[in-house]
Amino acid sequence: MIAAIFFLLIMGLLLGGGLGFASKHLAVEAGALEKEVEALLPGSQCGQCGYPGCAPAAAALAKGEAAVTLCPPGGKALVEELAALLGVSVDLSGVEERGPRVAFVHDGLCIGCTKCFKRCPTDAIIGGPKMMHSVFADACTGCEKCIEVCPTECIEMRPVLPTLQTWYWPNPAQLPKAA
Repeated sequence: MIAAIFFLLIMGLLLGGGLGFASKHLAVEAGALEKEVEALLPGSQCGQCGYPGCAPAAAALAKGEAAVTLCPPGGKALVEELAALLGVSVDLSGVEERGPRVAFVHDGLCIGCTKCFKRCPTDAIIGGPKMMHSVFADACTGCEKCIEVCPTECIEMRPVLPTLQTWYWPNPAQLPKAA
């Protein structure tokens, strides 16, 4: 029994040391362009682009495997920045400009099937089986994955309304100079 424990301890130390060595000396560094692209992306890891997160999307953009219009939450401003960074031209007519949005569950239509919160990547949907669900707006990334699986179509996307913490004073219009 003691020999087996000793053997497992030695094997664990050797394999752990080997993995540590491999991660330190055999790691592939991401390119500088990939890091710059990832810094521009919103970082919400919503998956609306078709990639599991912003890092894989940045890698695909840096390699030229994806279009600069792949990030819906970024809007036209992000597309323009990515096009300038990557040195490509882009047609902005197909890019929809929309602000941040969060999911909203209509109470009267929710049957508590739990399909939506099983699909939510950020656990923003709160509720239990056969109970009404609601959305924790601060955690919602607006990925719309919950809408796809809802059998009663009780979920809709709503724009994020300004609160006292997020409201800002708009830039004043150019006033005519007084004579």
